[in-house]
Amino acid sequence: MTTTLSLIGFGEAGAIFGRDLAALDVKIYAYDRLLEDPAQRTALHERSQRCGVQLCESAAQAIALGEWVISAVTADNALEVALNAAPLMRRGQLFIDINSVAPSTKRAAATAMQQYGIDYIDAAVMAPVPPQRLKTPILLGGECADQVAERLRELGMNVRVVANLIGVASAIKMCRSIMIKGLEALTTECLSTARQYQAEDEVLASLHESFPQMGWDNALPHYLISRVAEHGRRRSEEMKEVAKTSRDVDVVPNMSLAIVNTQKGLVDAMCDADIGYPNLEPFDWSHLIDTLYGTPVARESAL
Repeated sequence: MTTTLSLIGFGEAGAIFGRDLAALDVKIYAYDRLLEDPAQRTALHERSQRCGVQLCESAAQAIALGEWVISAVTADNALEVALNAAPLMRRGQLFIDINSVAPSTKRAAATAMQQYGIDYIDAAVMAPVPPQRLKTPILLGGECADQVAERLRELGMNVRVVANLIGVASAIKMCRSIMIKGLEALTTECLSTARQYQAEDEVLASLHESFPQMGWDNALPHYLISRVAEHGRRRSEEMKEVAKTSRDVDVVPNMSLAIVNTQKGLVDAMCDADIGYPNLEPFDWSHLIDTLYGTPVARESAL
């Protein structure tokens, strides 16, 4: 069983995996580039102490200490992290790339690893990590995926091998994201507009009538828009990789590019209004929209 593991990226997913694996007596090392920001260092060190994870001052230090290396960074940094890590790794180590990027991005990272004799795993995280933690479903691909899957299952992780080729697992994730992130974006635009016309109750009632099992009359709208409000910037970067996934096979990514704009647009508007997501909890979508655009009654009075 793996006894040492290094995380490159110690955000939400990295911290959860680190904490739960540390609780299983796996020695966890981590590096996050935010350590280089003086304003972030204290919070990162406090998080690592809560998780039982040892922070490293550089990616090179973290890579040197782990038997396995898991990359859990933002989509726009994923390839750079892999390219920089490849020459620092030694034969016998394993690089597991859980980042949400295009299959061609994963293949470029795998090629870099293979030049140094390093085994590479294409891993696709198929659901939000916080609710299920180590039980979050993860798809795997790569020449040694079967052996790696067995060892990860021993650690209680919920993994499934879908291919021995790099890119298949990521393609599944990317295609799914068109639908999932798209639904979030559609809901954000739909209800932001409906609210301004005081039509949101009828719109939601109509959606519930058409799709009664989805929860349009309950928590679903709050959940979908909250995902954009909390993670829209990260999701917009992922959707750029989704667009690349489509372009790579000559499919025009019209919807994916629109989703990029909507996901990023909401968080940009929140930033302009100096609204932080933690201040919105418990989250209510209509309260956020009223804060950003004004209440419908006030807008009507102004006209």
